[in-house]
Amino acid sequence: MRRSGFSTLLDPFHHKFGRLMGCLLYIPALTAEVFWSASILNALGATLKVILDIDLTLSIIISAGIALLYTLMGGLYSVAYTDVVQLICIFIGLWVGVPFAMTHEASRSITNNTEWIGQVDTPYIGSYIDFYLLLIFGGIPWQVYWQRALSARTVSVAKGLSFVGGFGCIIMAIPAALFGAIAYTADWSQTAYGNATLLSVDASLTLPLVYFHMTPVAVSFIGLGAVSAAVMSSTDSSILSASTMFAVNVFSVIHESIWKIKPTDTVVVWVMRGAQLVIAVMACAMAISVSSIYYLFLLCSDFVYVVLFPQLICVLYIRWSNSYGSLAGFIIGLTFRILGGEPGLSLPPTIEYPWMDPVSGQQFPFRTLSMLISVICILVFSALARLLFLRHILPPSADVFRCFRDTQGACPDGVVNTAYVPEAKLVRYSATTAM
Repeated sequence: MRRSGFSTLLDPFHHKFGRLMGCLLYIPALTAEVFWSASILNALGATLKVILDIDLTLSIIISAGIALLYTLMGGLYSVAYTDVVQLICIFIGLWVGVPFAMTHEASRSITNNTEWIGQVDTPYIGSYIDFYLLLIFGGIPWQVYWQRALSARTVSVAKGLSFVGGFGCIIMAIPAALFGAIAYTADWSQTAYGNATLLSVDASLTLPLVYFHMTPVAVSFIGLGAVSAAVMSSTDSSILSASTMFAVNVFSVIHESIWKIKPTDTVVVWVMRGAQLVIAVMACAMAISVSSIYYLFLLCSDFVYVVLFPQLICVLYIRWSNSYGSLAGFIIGLTFRILGGEPGLSLPPTIEYPWMDPVSGQQFPFRTLSMLISVICILVFSALARLLFLRHILPPSADVFRCFRDTQGACPDGVVNTAYVPEAKLVRYSATTAM
């Protein structure tokens, strides 16, 4: 994608599957960005609530306002430069608190008491597998990542950043896991918290509470400042990425379709800023209405995994995939996912898969099943469309997506497996050129 000169995640879909699919695939991408922004705004709100003892709703609104302000003012430059500083703050701030928390008088040995590790009961194995795959593969089709990779100076730099980023995630997860273990095993009655164990209602406040009650004041402010930096870094990136895709892949396409000319750069920038405001408001509303940070974190990758991941695989690696298969995969995969239900969004399950639990809900890996159904539908309907048009079973006029028509409107005998591009350029992609 970097070598092909794309600027957003949705560019290859627009060029290969056409305008309609490029706009439709923005919906799951936007949904994911809103859920992700909501989860990290919720995390920052919890941190500020502990530090400043202010209302959670107010802290979420303030956090979103600050992130929105410098994203509006500086765009990608402000996001990139602040990310560097924030990353350093996160690394130092998280690790500096570990030794103090582990040596606090309320802390207990996390090696002797291994209950914090937990266990996976047999009925929940399918659900755990589902979420593992969701978090692994659902983290790939994100504009937050691709806006860095596609703006890198060279392909080698983009690849290097990807590998270093993956390694960095592992390093940064270690102190977070240690804080969780410390909080679970600690005797909280020896702190100002009062209760012997951490209340379930305060589960989302685990990290700030450990810093606040089990580290010195100076370390506490450094650590909680690092958490705030992490959240601000993610919020501005998410808002920018969602607004960029809207301005470039939705607004520009609609503008060109109606007025037959591309919008000016100034218009695109102002549309992007307006989109940033709307997205920030949506994320605030979601963060205020849903209290679980972890649930929002899972939910943000859900629709990306089910809908966008199979589309990305096919657009990059399956040369003969086309718009008909893409549309069928989008509709059928999303339908199966919605019919599986989602308690947090008040969607009751219409399809009850095996191992259904009346209390815990679906335990079958139905998200992965929906993703595989989407992949199969893309392949089957793409092959069916090729057969119908290239064998002249259907007339060229029936090719509404113009996947198999040449510039004269006739179906050629050769294989034309790309979507129509207005400039009459037929774009081909293979695994080699796409990556």
